[in-house]
Amino acid sequence: MQTAPRDDHGEGERPRGPWDYPRHWIADVLASDGGVVHLRPIVPDDADRVVRFHSGLSERTRYMRYFGPTPTLPPREVARMTTVDHRNRVAIVAVLGGEIIAIGIYEGLAADGKPESAEVAFVVADEHQGRGLGPILLEHLAGAAAENGFTRFEAEVLSENPNMVAVFRDAGYQISRAFDGSTVHVEFTIDPTEAMLSVRNDRERASEARSVANLLRPASVAVIGASTDPKKVGNALLANIIAAGFTGPVFPVNGPDRDGEPDDEQGGSAHDAARAGATRQPQRRHRGPARAPRVRPPSVRGIRAYPTVRDIPDPVDLAVVAVPAASVDEVLDDCMVKGVRALVIVSSGFGESGEAGLESEHRLVQQVREHGMRLVGPNALGVANNDPSIALNATLAPRIPPLGRVGFFCQSGALGIAILDTAAHRQIGLSTFVSAGNRADVSGNDLLQYWDSDAATDVVLLYLESFGNPRKFSRIARRVSRSKPIVAVKSGKGAMSPVRAARTAAASLDDRIAQMMLEQAGVIQVDTIPELFDCASLFAYQPLPRGPRTRIIGNSSVLGSLAADTARSGGLEVESTIDLGAGASEDEFEASVAQAMADPGVDSVIVVFVPPVAVDLDWHARALIAGANTPDADADKPIVTTFLAVEGIPPGLMRPGPSGLPARGSIPSYSSPERAAAALARAWQYARWCARPEVPVERPDGIDPEAARTWVREAMWGLPDDDPGVDSGVDSGVDSDGSTVGGADPVTVLDDVDSARLLEWYGVEVVPFREVSTMHEASAAARDLGFPVAVKATSPAWRGRLDREGARLDLPDATAVVTAFAEISELTGDDVLHVQKMAPKGVGTMVRMRDDPSFGPLISFGLSGRTFELLGDDGYRAIPINALDADELIDEPRSAPLLYGYRGEAPVNRGALVDLLIRISTMADDIPEIREIVVDPVLCSPEGAAILNARIRIGPVPTKADTGPRRLS
Repeated sequence: MQTAPRDDHGEGERPRGPWDYPRHWIADVLASDGGVVHLRPIVPDDADRVVRFHSGLSERTRYMRYFGPTPTLPPREVARMTTVDHRNRVAIVAVLGGEIIAIGIYEGLAADGKPESAEVAFVVADEHQGRGLGPILLEHLAGAAAENGFTRFEAEVLSENPNMVAVFRDAGYQISRAFDGSTVHVEFTIDPTEAMLSVRNDRERASEARSVANLLRPASVAVIGASTDPKKVGNALLANIIAAGFTGPVFPVNGPDRDGEPDDEQGGSAHDAARAGATRQPQRRHRGPARAPRVRPPSVRGIRAYPTVRDIPDPVDLAVVAVPAASVDEVLDDCMVKGVRALVIVSSGFGESGEAGLESEHRLVQQVREHGMRLVGPNALGVANNDPSIALNATLAPRIPPLGRVGFFCQSGALGIAILDTAAHRQIGLSTFVSAGNRADVSGNDLLQYWDSDAATDVVLLYLESFGNPRKFSRIARRVSRSKPIVAVKSGKGAMSPVRAARTAAASLDDRIAQMMLEQAGVIQVDTIPELFDCASLFAYQPLPRGPRTRIIGNSSVLGSLAADTARSGGLEVESTIDLGAGASEDEFEASVAQAMADPGVDSVIVVFVPPVAVDLDWHARALIAGANTPDADADKPIVTTFLAVEGIPPGLMRPGPSGLPARGSIPSYSSPERAAAALARAWQYARWCARPEVPVERPDGIDPEAARTWVREAMWGLPDDDPGVDSGVDSGVDSDGSTVGGADPVTVLDDVDSARLLEWYGVEVVPFREVSTMHEASAAARDLGFPVAVKATSPAWRGRLDREGARLDLPDATAVVTAFAEISELTGDDVLHVQKMAPKGVGTMVRMRDDPSFGPLISFGLSGRTFELLGDDGYRAIPINALDADELIDEPRSAPLLYGYRGEAPVNRGALVDLLIRISTMADDIPEIREIVVDPVLCSPEGAAILNARIRIGPVPTKADTGPRRLS
């Protein structure tokens, strides 16, 4: 859990020893070159590591850090560096392969112990300089310092060390400098600013894209478990890599196992692996009398084989692993020694097999990251890159689509094979493909970061089984969607629910939330794989519509009507439907298409065609191509067709590219008019989203985030630690995000007074109320607040009842208040009641922010009351939201017209509602320890939005939070 900062007097702190640090400070991070580095607070056991680290520094690096030669660190200095209180003095080390490669430290400067300003310094091993570790350490030190109440960093830097000053400046901080002879004194506040967050996100994007590039653009590949048996997985992998024409060296690894049998006896058949996405467990069998071990084959598929990765004389960038799960640890050790940069593990027997397998998977990821590698899998189908300069097919798929400009990500291996086959059939060329299996490390978020900057990818396709880190997904997808369409299909109804038993009840709600969340990020959501490729065909080969006006041309009125109905239901406006008749000629089709393509009143064209009997069918394709490419045709107008129910790009409708494959301008065909119209409607929805203004997420005025953060963290002191029994984190089995797998998630619900107080720091005012226990207190509170007032029960069973038996409203005087107090006390048995000032009458609404386990932090809006709750009439958005998101969220519920002056009622103050939504979103964004906020009811009227009740729940920062310093999930 988070640790509370000191108060102004330095009192109330829990004692903290050198081993007692917040576990969420542990993090795996990506360096600028895409390699993984492990960060954690320093502990006394690091003394020997610190000495080795210091002795490995060059003389110049030591001079720049310590302002002198300092060839060795005195034992007293070593003890001081490794024994810190993790509050006034914090040191974070970067670890790779068990050794320290960088150290960052801050130390409080205030003489009275009051945290305000701290001196910061860090040093990076010479061989790791230039990897961006300095800015990473600075981010994490600043995050720790802010939690401990510090607001400013200072540093002393030698004048001849401008790179250090650049680290502070380039991190987005507004620094001030003062020169004093040979040194420069630097100061800056550590509060996160928009500039700093922008720099942080840009660096995150670059490092994550680089880490995926290391995976998809390797210079060399080793296939571990390569087999001479064509039925085995290792053989199939090696065959696919060779057949694709990989441009770098390929190294088969086929070493004897512990029983003397070569690895090629350990896998299942290639068919089984292709179906399951992994090798099966080894089968022990009676062998009879002992016999001499078989000789390891000197080559596999004509390529020299090696017993282990260590024996390969040349560097290895990517290792594709096809050995049983029990042998993966040994293989991993070899890859660590060899310095492999990325792994693809197709082996099964990990998280998908149960608790024991899940523990093995977590241990695998921890070991992979501690040695600087990235992992696809386990239980993966593999990866592919169609770039001719790479030509990598490290998958078990027997068929890979040709080169194109579409990137594809999915998890399931079996589904991946079907997807690749469908893509090839539909002429959807791929730039890159990743099937991540259990997605233990590399996820769809990583691929989005890569595709965002990949010039070879124009369209992104995702098959989502879950969002991984949903908040990060929303942030990245919103940015990528601005330049590249993202089409996503999610698996099954309620598939986002993490607990299977809860899926039936949660399925409908989960599906609605997923749809709203994807729409908010500009992602085009579809329900099936055919619809996924329907959209891909359009986005890959045709422009986006500039408006909704659609013309339908065809030789069947029935098919034209089907297309028109689907188009209208998808938000298109059918400008006209032209029925040319069953006997229409080639010239008539060409003229109608040419006229539509040239008409400025038409934004898109659908051509439906039923082939007449005994005619040359090629004329239809000729007519479409000719009509779409006349001199007067608008090249930025999309056109789709149904051509003989063919899916994809028929030869007659293809505009050949340089490689002979379909290029932009090819006309996609669909098997039915409904599917053609549906794809076009989704393209228009996406085009409309792209045309929305890019409204920034602005912070409202009149807020005090620091006071609110301090109060929340102090309030959390009473909560149990989220990682009991964990010591240094060096070898503790702590997950990469600092949380214990399967551990408790302690939370506490704030009372009404504390909830109102916390909201007040963000400019959200609850209608004034008093807690009272006696008639005398009730009468005094009413006089203090001013009549009229309400007296209300406080127990959950009596709040929000439709019969309003738990409240007495519009009480005009003290006598009425005393009477109401007596009645409600006797009726409910509540020891404490509320006396609250009456608010203006209005429409009851509810705003709720909650940390959803499937979708991350969400804000919802709907009308208040059990009826609307039962109907599920709410809208949802991922936070943070901007003003446009808030405005759209208000319109999301079906009952929203009640707010706009329904049946002569005065419309509510919409601006007040938007402001309330933004303030609650900002509060949840600033303080991730806030796990839920419920303001219900909010009475909306022309005068404003009056909050009658508020409840806030706080707890440790969720493991999927997308806040604070950069880290891998």
